Formats: sequence, structure tokens, C-alpha cells
Amino acid sequence: MPTTGHDTAEPTAAAADGAPRREPFGRLADGTEVHRWTLSRGGTRLRVLSYGGIVQSLEVPDRDGRAANVSLGFDRLDPYVADSPYFGALIGRYGNRIAEGRFTLDGAEYRLPVNDGPNSLHGGDIGFDKRVWDVTPSAPAALTLRYTSPDGEMGYPGTLDVEVEYTLGERGDFRIDYRATTDAPTVVNLTSHVYFNLAGEGSGGIHDHRLSLPASRYTPVGETLIPTGEPATVAGTPFDFRRAKTIGDDLRAGHRQLLHAQGYDHNLMLDKGSTPEPERAATLYDPSSGRLMTVSTTEPGVQFYSGNFLDGTLVGTSGRTYRQGDGLCLETQHFPDSPNRPDFPSTVLRPGDTYRSTTVHSFAVR
Repeated sequence: MPTTGHDTAEPTAAAADGAPRREPFGRLADGTEVHRWTLSRGGTRLRVLSYGGIVQSLEVPDRDGRAANVSLGFDRLDPYVADSPYFGALIGRYGNRIAEGRFTLDGAEYRLPVNDGPNSLHGGDIGFDKRVWDVTPSAPAALTLRYTSPDGEMGYPGTLDVEVEYTLGERGDFRIDYRATTDAPTVVNLTSHVYFNLAGEGSGGIHDHRLSLPASRYTPVGETLIPTGEPATVAGTPFDFRRAKTIGDDLRAGHRQLLHAQGYDHNLMLDKGSTPEPERAATLYDPSSGRLMTVSTTEPGVQFYSGNFLDGTLVGTSGRTYRQGDGLCLETQHFPDSPNRPDFPSTVLRPGDTYRSTTVHSFAVR
């Protein structure tokens, strides 16, 4: 299979601005060619695959101006197809879990593929992360990805037309704009599944990163990671990130919720709720490199996942093995199992309406 060469984890000079660039990244079993696009602007270099809309690498400078890839991934197409735990992927139609792979909408029950214990996860076993997207570049540094999900795909009703725009701003911020329309009532919850390590991909664990999340409540889960009841306060629990703390501080606290997920894999309910424009949802800081990332979103929740199921069997772009806690995800989205929870913010999309969501990752150093 044709592949590109290894991406290096070694520090390099910050990326120079340039027009979007396309190169081959391999072929799927059916012969479909997959491309990799490169965007560079404001010191950030972003590489994106047409397969799954995957963020294959994201390079940003440290406090000394040395760039490194801060997202986990692979240097070849094969492992993305065979082994990937959603590294860098666009997730849909429904990010997160739906209990028992079923929901009822307007009196009709819909059944989805069960691919995570008894539940449906991230749109089913062939979700948007495993589709080839149509990619159109635009200057100075943007990509528009389009995919049409037919009625009944993975059990979801309605034909869904999806458009996602990746943009690098003048200062190197990475913005994702999602839009979708449908011809029949359906549910939609799109997100991005980048695994971050601000010290650099393949450099080790993220337990020394400092994280803050302006969220006073979270949704406790049962053993299969489905919300069990009423939201709970974060006060006095390991889920209180209202003041920045090191991720490893409470990771071994013995809290029942951490035992369910083998770490953090929980929805934090942002105090701001849904907003028309992106507002701060998280700040992540790596003391060793000085890299600081601020995540802003229009979404009401963030699924914080601490890389619990990375098990030492995957080799990343640097040629190094990924072990538990070597990356973390901050998935901006609506809440898990919302189609079965009328008390949660709705994820229903109807004909004539447009689903819109925006998330911005801003980078700095200190």
C-alpha cells in the first residue's frame, strides 16, 4: 500500500505559511485513494486525511519556538483502518454512547449497531470516522469536508448532508465549524476525537498536564458508561476542574466513577451551556514545553477522556508505542444518550433546520 514517510516527533522550526497542499496517503481495499492535506499558518501545521476527516498531525511551537506534533496518530493508512481508537477522527452521526443501541423519535423506534458492550458508540461500527470525505481547499488555510449519509445508514433516519470546515487562523488557532441538514427527523451530535499530548506525541503520559474546565456538574455513569440519573455536582470529587489542577492529582483516588471508566471518560456539563458563539470550555497546559491550549465551543458539554484504553499495542507516528494515559481527548458535544434523555439538551434535527456547531483550539506558550 502506498504510504507517506514517517512524521517525526523531534522538535522542528515552526511551520511557515503556505497554500493548502495535497499528497497521496494510500488506498483502501476497494481501491479508493486517500489523500493527506497540509495546512500551515500562524506557526501551526495541520495535516488532515480524506479518510475519516482525520487530524493526522497537529504541530505547534513550544516556549523556545520548537514545533512538535501534539496529536496522536499513525504514519500509514493501514492502522487507521484496522486498529484506530478514533485517533483524530470526525465523529458522527452521534458522538458518544446511545444506550442499548436504540432510541425513539416521534413514536418510531430506531435500532443502531451495538459496538461498545451493549451500547452504540460514535455512530456505530462504520461511522463517519470510516468514511471517505470530499475535501475542497480554500486560501489561505482552510479545508471544507463534505459527506452525505443516506437514510438508514447505521440505523439512523433521514439523509444527512454534512459539511465540516477546518481553518487555521492568523495566530495559528485551529477552528472546526460543523453544519448539517436532513430530509427527515433525526438525531445529530458531531465532534472531533483528537488525542492531545502537548509535550509532543510519543513523549509519554499526560498526567502532568494541568487542566481547567468551567463545569460545576457532570453526568455520572454506570458500568457501561451510560449516564445513570440526575447530573451531580463536581464539588468534592475528582471531576472538579474549576480551578486548574494536574490531571494525575486524583486519577488514583479510588472514586467509583473512575473505576467504571478506568480513569476519566465523562461528560462535564459546561456552566455556559449552549451558546451562539464559542466560549471557553477548557484550558490545558504542559509545564515541560510551555504549550497552552484553550478550547472554546458553542456546545454544552465536554467529554474528557484520559486515554484509559491505550494499552501498549499501537505504534504512533513517531515510531513509539502508546500506553495508557499517553493522550487525552476534550470532545466538545451534547451529552451521552441524549436521544433517550428528554431532560438533556436535545440533539434532534428536523427538515428545514440546520445543525451548527463550532469549536476553536487556540495555542500559546508561557
